Amino acid sequence: MRGTVGPKDLRPVRGPAELDETDLRILDVLTTDARVTNAAIAAQVGIAPSTCHARVRSLVERGVVRGFRADVDPAALGRGLQALIAIRLQAGARKGLEAFRDYLLTLPDVEGVFFVTGDRDFLLHVAVADSDALRDLVSRTLSVRPEVAGTSTTVIFEHARP
Repeated sequence: MRGTVGPKDLRPVRGPAELDETDLRILDVLTTDARVTNAAIAAQVGIAPSTCHARVRSLVERGVVRGFRADVDPAALGRGLQALIAIRLQAGARKGLEAFRDYLLTLPDVEGVFFVTGDRDFLLHVAVADSDALRDLVSRTLSVRPEVAGTSTTVIFEHARP
């Protein structure tokens, strides 16, 4: 499924959140299993369920927890080929970084969009049906855009998460 949509501004707008040991323990439980019940989190952390609920709500409201989502295997949806596409924009197009990022997020095969440093401007994580679909995405969707100066595609053999 699609990757996380971040804030509209490409630069971070806030510094590190102030988190105490209880917050960190709650986050540890949630990152292991986001489907865990409030009662189970409270029991593992050693706090009352009402306190736990308030803490989780606060973490969400402060933007520490950005969402709860299912991690769906793209291959199960018929999109078994994953790739990273590095995109370099024309020098004059850099004033439209946010608009271009928003465009990339509308593409159906996009898993994630990264604004990066170096000789490329964006790194696009995609999952497509096959090599023909990947070729079409690069040659008929991305490379034809006037703001795109060039692309470089790397096929992902395996994607492992911690």
